[in-house]
Amino acid sequence: MGSDLCWKPRLWRPLLLSIVLLQLGGSSEGKKSWRAGRQSSHYRRSQGLPARDRSQASGWSPQQQQPAAGAGDAQESFTLDFTAVEGNIDNFMAQIKSLAQSLYPCSAQKLNDDMRLHFLANSSVTCNDGTPAGFYMKESRGSRRWLIFLEGGWYCFSKENCDSRYDTMRRLMSSTNWPRSKTGTGILSPRPEENPYWWNANIVFIPYCSSDVWSGASLKSEKSEYAFMGALIIQEVVKELLTKGLENAKILLLAGTSAGGTGVLLNVDRVAEQLEELGVRGVQVRGLADSGWFLDNKQYQRTDCIDTISCAPTEAIKKGIRYWNGVVPELCKQQFREGEEWNCFFGYKIYPTLRSPLFVVQWLFDEAQLTVDNVHLTGQPVQEGQWNYIQNLGRELKNTLKDVPAVFAPACLSHEVITKSYWLNLQVKGISLPRALHCWDRSLQDGNKNGKNSMKGCPIHLTDGCHWPHCNPTCPTIRDQYTGQEMTVIQFLMHMGFDIQKMAQQQGMEVSKLLGMLSSGS
Repeated sequence: MGSDLCWKPRLWRPLLLSIVLLQLGGSSEGKKSWRAGRQSSHYRRSQGLPARDRSQASGWSPQQQQPAAGAGDAQESFTLDFTAVEGNIDNFMAQIKSLAQSLYPCSAQKLNDDMRLHFLANSSVTCNDGTPAGFYMKESRGSRRWLIFLEGGWYCFSKENCDSRYDTMRRLMSSTNWPRSKTGTGILSPRPEENPYWWNANIVFIPYCSSDVWSGASLKSEKSEYAFMGALIIQEVVKELLTKGLENAKILLLAGTSAGGTGVLLNVDRVAEQLEELGVRGVQVRGLADSGWFLDNKQYQRTDCIDTISCAPTEAIKKGIRYWNGVVPELCKQQFREGEEWNCFFGYKIYPTLRSPLFVVQWLFDEAQLTVDNVHLTGQPVQEGQWNYIQNLGRELKNTLKDVPAVFAPACLSHEVITKSYWLNLQVKGISLPRALHCWDRSLQDGNKNGKNSMKGCPIHLTDGCHWPHCNPTCPTIRDQYTGQEMTVIQFLMHMGFDIQKMAQQQGMEVSKLLGMLSSGS
């Protein structure tokens, strides 16, 4: 019996439909949506056109069967509209997957959701040390949604600090010890309960091994002991993915965190242009930059530019772009004088030149930004000057995002989020990050090319209104770096040496009222 179910999807699809109808219940709107989806799918099949992608946020259709040789275009099965269950989509998708897994007891290997390692066929495109670059991939046959993720991990900008990086963080410069597979988390997760809108997309993870913020285009040579080929690695991966189904994609989301988030800003238009030049039409290329929107502001305390952490962002990038032979988008390059291309590494400067839709996820109090600004929260009492600097940083960052239509900016002290399992819990103004991305997705599907107009009840520009770290109650847990114990916001502020009574006076309120606001995250 188990074997029959494994190889005959027609036996379990009716059961899958049953759970859908049970979830829709007595909702006339739900029944109407299902009938409409069914009729629409039937019409498309009769016209020889593929049905709507099963992984679109508003609908889902079971995985299509592989077409027989010479059978023509692949056809997908019926499309369903999940609008009626959207409010409880996490639980709904968990039930769907549970049912599917219960019907596949005989083939555990078919349910292996790990991403598998593929080294690039073009061996001339390499990591820093000359070992082959590559990517991890989880295919989702039948889905026309693709997510390509750029890993982050700082950078190096001289032989000395690249040598140090190679000794201490070799996996970010070499593929020698890369594992054969990886398990995705957050937006890379194959589990609908963790990743409700992208779980069944084709997921591609590109490891960061170029140390150049995904901008380099220089080979390893006798003159340079390291190769810096981040921009070329992305191009080669895209080229290889065309042989694995990318040419049939409807949506390609280029996402990244930290240096990978900045890499998205530098490469999203280039990927769109590459596909057009290769004759691949109809793919909507979009960007998702997490924790990569850095400011080129003055450091709290200026230090010499010796290593990555102590060097001011502008100085590091100026040195790096020369050392890497870094490339930036032509449109951005034209905005600045020769030798000032480094400006394009900063989000608020490159954003006006981008053609592709972009969603920015950025902590208002990003730990990496504070680190390069020489604000070190080491548990010692924070001086008033530091506190003012931190608050001003949040205001400056928010100001640079005011003209970006699609933003999710919580007032938290953290770094990176879209690949964290807790990304579901984070909210700004009552909207979760996955929900905000889903709203952005829908706004773009409705013919709004740049996603500038959010739909009613589905906002896409979300920034916190409070002005100190962790005033949002859904921020990630703060832990004492010495004891590992969790801290409340009040404990965190007192731990850093803040005078709650003085803060209340500055805000013009009673201490009890301020404590209540801090506790609730108001």
